[in-house]
Amino acid sequence: MRLFAAVLPPADVTDELAAEVAVLRRLPGADGLRWTGRPGWHFTLAFYGEVDDGLVPDLSDRLEHAARRTDPFPLAVAGGGQFGHGRALWAGARGDLDALRLLADRAEAAARRAGVPMGEHRRYKAHLTVARSRDGVDARPYVEGLRDFTSRTWSVADLVLVRSNLPTSGVPGEQPRYEAVARWALGRTG
Repeated sequence: MRLFAAVLPPADVTDELAAEVAVLRRLPGADGLRWTGRPGWHFTLAFYGEVDDGLVPDLSDRLEHAARRTDPFPLAVAGGGQFGHGRALWAGARGDLDALRLLADRAEAAARRAGVPMGEHRRYKAHLTVARSRDGVDARPYVEGLRDFTSRTWSVADLVLVRSNLPTSGVPGEQPRYEAVARWALGRTG
């Protein structure tokens, strides 16, 4: 199974971002980007790649423990940037970014302890991908368009294990499908 741990913004926040993205999609050259859709909008905490089915129960237990150890925290989608010289356009985050980084570190550590190969550790950078380009584009107008955007702030209340189903049809522009396979409430319960 191709898996990752994530924070999923609530529907009203993705509605706000969708309205902003609709404005960006009207900018000159926007048709040269592959825009991601709302069902795929998330803040990846840790990407696991293909995980052996036998490791999933231990990974799930460890993610549940990581969630219990992390209190809910405020977050908003805000601003934007690019990776790879215009290959990825993303919206950023505002709020308790230290808590978000801590949750990301715990999600990565959970995988390592469960035996999931994780490769080299990188410092977490909160981002939600809104568009991609194979060739790289001048993303400055889009980054500028996102600069002043800030969604409403919500309380991140859970950690989600997501399965990524890659496109298989060969249809140009087809997006991966994401499926929440488990969800754990943040903070101590009971």
